Amino acid sequence: MKGLIFAGDRTVELLDFPDPTPGAGEVVLEMKASGMCGSDLKFYRTPKGANAGLGFASNAGPVIAGHEPCGVVVAIGPEVGPREARIGQRVMVHHYHGCGVCEHCRGGWTQMCAETPDAIYGITAHGGHAPYMKVPASTLVTLPDALSFETGAAIACGTGTAYGALRRMALSGNDTIAIFGQGPVGLSATQFAAAMGARVIAFDISPERLARARELGAAEVFDPRGIDAVAAIRELTGGRGAEKTLDTSSAPEARAAAVKATRAWGTCCLVGEGGGISLDVSTDILRRQVTIIGSWTFSTVGLAECARFVAERKIDVDHLFTHRWSLAEGEAAYRLFDTQATGKGVFLM
Repeated sequence: MKGLIFAGDRTVELLDFPDPTPGAGEVVLEMKASGMCGSDLKFYRTPKGANAGLGFASNAGPVIAGHEPCGVVVAIGPEVGPREARIGQRVMVHHYHGCGVCEHCRGGWTQMCAETPDAIYGITAHGGHAPYMKVPASTLVTLPDALSFETGAAIACGTGTAYGALRRMALSGNDTIAIFGQGPVGLSATQFAAAMGARVIAFDISPERLARARELGAAEVFDPRGIDAVAAIRELTGGRGAEKTLDTSSAPEARAAAVKATRAWGTCCLVGEGGGISLDVSTDILRRQVTIIGSWTFSTVGLAECARFVAERKIDVDHLFTHRWSLAEGEAAYRLFDTQATGKGVFLM
């Protein structure tokens, strides 16, 4: 089979890989959809020859990209029980695998494995940008029949991450939430927050993404360049600030604005990976009793909860997608996604 890899210096390649065969405790999926995530760009942009972080597993060779997999079970290995997987089952993949016995793994948080995850699919182990994918049966989460494979792929990382953050903040319809960054995660957060009844104030530097945020339920949208984002939020909230703020951008200035725009006793959640933040602890946090939390993706339980929420509320997650691609179009797909001005992209097999 052909699998898409990140070859370095903003290039991708389709390479030949053996068709996978399931071992003990494993299944093989026929991939139906594999999403493109903003975190892919870190690996896409890595210089050629820099194997670390390029999708290579301990010099074992190139690794198929894609950590938002969704497909159908087509083969089952030994030691997989009928309640774990069945042929024809529609599934998403929780794209981490850990020791299986520590407290984090037992709670479904395998990315927090006390022994460190032994696989991150699409990064250190073969991911979903291929016709087939082999994973442990324990990573599978059933995709409700009401949801498309594209929706399942989105929930499997970016959309699930947004849902997990809003749940950690206990967002309600009484809240105003300011969301910094309207990439795939931020747009998902905007869509979910609006569905939960909150008033959404969305920020991004891309006019296209701000327009998408409007479509997905944002009450107000702003390009933070040339304005004081904190002042804009305070003006819309009677000078108090937003009850909840969320940063998905990783930009230091956006993170700082998110904290400063949170009202007294409010909650700020940081989701965007990497980088830092500079704050005056007394003025920005302590003396306003602001709670700052971090939220890292989701558990297997949270992934299933997000899928149920989408199905029961009939949320049109497919509306996040602006581009659908074949694997053969991988080079063009990532070149466009690298502009960070589009909605979500997905490979359909």
